Amino acid sequence: MTTPGPRILIVTDKCDLSETQWILGLHTAGARVVVACNPDGRFFSDLEAAGIVRAHIALQGRFDKVGTRQVRQVIDDEKINVMHCFNPRALACGLRAAKGRKVAIAAYRGVIGNVSYLNPESWITFLHPRLNRIVCVSDAVRRYFLGLRFLWMHLPERKVVRIYKGHKLEWYDRPPADLSEFDFPESAFVFCCTGRDRPGKGFGTLIDAMDLVPGDSPVYLLLVGKLDENAELAEMIRASRHADRIRLAGFRTDAPQVAAACDAMVLPSESEGLPRVIIEAMAYERPVVVTEAGGMPELVRDGVEGYVVPVRDASALADAFVKLASDREAAAMMGRRGRQRIARDFTNETTVQESLALYRDMLNELNA
Repeated sequence: MTTPGPRILIVTDKCDLSETQWILGLHTAGARVVVACNPDGRFFSDLEAAGIVRAHIALQGRFDKVGTRQVRQVIDDEKINVMHCFNPRALACGLRAAKGRKVAIAAYRGVIGNVSYLNPESWITFLHPRLNRIVCVSDAVRRYFLGLRFLWMHLPERKVVRIYKGHKLEWYDRPPADLSEFDFPESAFVFCCTGRDRPGKGFGTLIDAMDLVPGDSPVYLLLVGKLDENAELAEMIRASRHADRIRLAGFRTDAPQVAAACDAMVLPSESEGLPRVIIEAMAYERPVVVTEAGGMPELVRDGVEGYVVPVRDASALADAFVKLASDREAAAMMGRRGRQRIARDFTNETTVQESLALYRDMLNELNA
């Protein structure tokens, strides 16, 4: 008797582009995959057009009874044997929905932190004994999970896997944005930094680095994101030695194109999984400056696609800025290498194939 292949349910919220294409890639590859997701997502129509949406859900929390019933209904109707949950709410509800059902369950994790054996919420999500796999977006996230310890408790290596969230270069073929509103001098070498107003994003270190840039260097900085209400950052910029070289763009729906219009990208974060803004910049052939935090060194090789500097090291950041700005030809070469790296090592096709292999392994274990 032939063992049935994976019948996959993806439970998520509002899919971004790479997540949407991950799911559609599974469908195109012939996998039996259906989706429960938020209809307000930007790319929801793409999933619906493929005919794979089975439930419209907008989970309100980890104990959403209505959403849990919807997921359970899809499991039963579609005879699901593999479920992949893409956020903690989806995971908590999915685990309860699968109670009493023969379903292998995977969880996606794209960030480092906030999981602990001493945290009760972790036991209904990533540390739940029913969970079969944790799919990490980078090796750094995987190392974080494997490093979790309490008394005798730890996660076995086979339970924690890494699958990069892949991309396609054709997603980044829009023309660069028009930066004329920011009035940069013609000779300016502009670094773009895109980020949210959250602790650990390294904005303070970034402004300190700008202070260390020599006056004769053409380094300028464009900050993209909802940073207008950060009074501390605003004061740092006002007090900066090079305040006249720092611009705030605010929130932009065309952030990738803004980065493409700049000369380089910088991300001074203290913790990251596998930052999309860096992948986007590399796809647009922009050299990048990142810290050693999280999965960023997995994307950027120091001196090849850009520079990798220690966390919270303003001096090293400033040195990297000056090196890139002083040799535009070398910077352009790094940008070209970055695009080649994304095309070679971070593809959507690889994500799909590794996911299918994972689902088959999970199903084999379930049926063993």
